[in-house]
Amino acid sequence: MLADKKNCPAIIGKNESRHMEKRMAGETEEGRGETARFGWRDALSRRRLVQWLGLGTAGGGLASLAGLRAAAIAADRPLSRELEQHAAHAMGAVGRVDTTAFDPTRFLRSWNFSDRPAGERERFYRETPRGDGTMLREYEIFAVDREIEIAPGVFFPAWTFNGQVPGPTLRATEGDTVRIRFVNQGSHPHTLHFHGWHHPSMDGSLPEQQVMPGGEFLYEFEAEPYGLHHYHCHAAPLKRHIHKGLYGAFIVDPRAGRPAADELVMVMNGFDTNFDGDNEVYAVNTVAHHHMHEPIEVRVGELVRVYLVNLTEFDPINSFHLHAMFFDVFRTGTRLETTETTDTLMMSQGERAILETRFRYPGDYMFHAHQSEFAELGWMGFFRAVAS
Repeated sequence: MLADKKNCPAIIGKNESRHMEKRMAGETEEGRGETARFGWRDALSRRRLVQWLGLGTAGGGLASLAGLRAAAIAADRPLSRELEQHAAHAMGAVGRVDTTAFDPTRFLRSWNFSDRPAGERERFYRETPRGDGTMLREYEIFAVDREIEIAPGVFFPAWTFNGQVPGPTLRATEGDTVRIRFVNQGSHPHTLHFHGWHHPSMDGSLPEQQVMPGGEFLYEFEAEPYGLHHYHCHAAPLKRHIHKGLYGAFIVDPRAGRPAADELVMVMNGFDTNFDGDNEVYAVNTVAHHHMHEPIEVRVGELVRVYLVNLTEFDPINSFHLHAMFFDVFRTGTRLETTETTDTLMMSQGERAILETRFRYPGDYMFHAHQSEFAELGWMGFFRAVAS
């Protein structure tokens, strides 16, 4: 297990990283001996190095590999690279992340601060019924710099909405008025930019609309169209503000509602821990491999609805694949008729879709990105279907 940031493989210096790569490739004196013993035959990329030191799955975790290597050494027999590649398949990252501050399992089924105690919730969310049947929904959203743990022992200096990544999920019904008091407690200019219809003065994208550190702004607009949307900071440079964690899901329900279902919010994201423009850790709802350790419990035969949003920076495409199942797709959720039925969905950044399915049999169903590297570096989990 990676015990602290000093020894974290994702943030070690480039010289140490390159030395380790040369060592594993047998290009150093110590490495040549290890190559003979363990079967390493080629240089490792920085991302592959992260896997070897404990973040990978299909390539094996640190603990499992250590045991295999020890057995191989005791038997005076080299451990082949092929065996190491298949060892501990799908075991997830070594160790556990502290979920006290942010729990991906709780985040799945929380919106409008429903995960907060009643008294605390009222600080951040209030709703007032109006005569025409709509609601006035008022929110308190603040930006703040905060270090978050994204994999065991791997910490990331994030910019957050309300101290978490992704930010709180906001939910309204079409026609509701959304009013957000946004306070910038961070160290850089920030904004809120919502996907959907609103007046240009509420867009949060222009230079004069940036909220300076210590400042605040009141956003107000009607929630429309119905569907699955998202919000994010639109300050420049845009890729940095999104990558650092300033984003969240925004659900607008149709007036007539949708069929009752077990509803889950899943935001696909990635983290460039050494700031080289390439992600080292991938996840759904931030914590790598969280749902390998804590499968998402669903019930056999019950309709399950997933609100899936892709906010991964640096990679043009992310994806969602569900094993042993198919699901109906409602792209952007702005139509009530499915656009396709599939088991794998590809999405560019900012794309989103509502997925609906029913699990036929009890058991564990794997889900992950169908880019294998993303899955190995954290974007993998299980649904656990239990009998009703």
